[in-house]
Amino acid sequence: MTATIIDGRVIAAELRVNLAGEVSELASTGVTPGLAVVLVGDDPGSVSYVTAKAAACAEIGIFSKTIRLPATISQQELLERIAALNADNRFHAILQQLPLSEHLDERAVLDAIEPAKDVDGLHPSNLGRLLLGETSGPIPCTPKGVMHLIARSGIDPAGAHAVVVGRSSLVGRPLAVLLANKASGANATVTLCHTGTTDLAAHTRTADILVVAAGCPNTVTGDMVKPGATVIDVGTNRIDDASRKRGWRLIGDVDFDSVADVAGNITKVPGGVGPMTIAMLLENTVRAARLANLR
Repeated sequence: MTATIIDGRVIAAELRVNLAGEVSELASTGVTPGLAVVLVGDDPGSVSYVTAKAAACAEIGIFSKTIRLPATISQQELLERIAALNADNRFHAILQQLPLSEHLDERAVLDAIEPAKDVDGLHPSNLGRLLLGETSGPIPCTPKGVMHLIARSGIDPAGAHAVVVGRSSLVGRPLAVLLANKASGANATVTLCHTGTTDLAAHTRTADILVVAAGCPNTVTGDMVKPGATVIDVGTNRIDDASRKRGWRLIGDVDFDSVADVAGNITKVPGGVGPMTIAMLLENTVRAARLANLR
């Protein structure tokens, strides 16, 4: 392996130390940042994520509460729960854990969250501001975490060719905007690839910065990567592994072994983007509390 590992766990731990200091400062003014997490159903992956988020909040002094709702909840009942949280001053931020049950309208639920409390930055008002180049509002946690990882890798995106694989509104699209923004730590030339892209490898081989958020294992292999590129693997895929006590393990969207032989910098799964996503959730919560305290 020739690539340098970008360790998301280490970087996230440093950020949490700084955030703990900010939480302490807010507490001295009588403000405790509050996060409400809405969990519909009992999907094992979602339960695991929510548990990790609650532990991270407790670690730095954020008040968090998980609202567990049955998978059979109606659209109207869920919207009423969101409305109640919007009005609850204990919570400065609200996170709707995804995915939702098939009978629920995900977009309508996300749109119902008060924009100032939209910790994931997925409300149309917040995404619209991001598209305009404004970064003063909440920024989607995973793209924001990816930008931190790129900066910590020592790579300046300015003038570089960045290729993003995956066009979801949760990761790919907002990340493409962040990378292309006319701002320090951005200003890249961005190509956004997706399932309709012909000859994906022709694009990925030209990337100085390659971010893979395709949702499919081994989407990118070593022969698809430019030597020395910075590769950020956003994927989280559970595969069977009889050698593990739990019977499975997590892998990303990148074939790590072959890509690590070519890339200059690379993240691992787990331990790369995941910890940063949670760190950005904490940062967005603290920021929301600070802004609410100023109003």
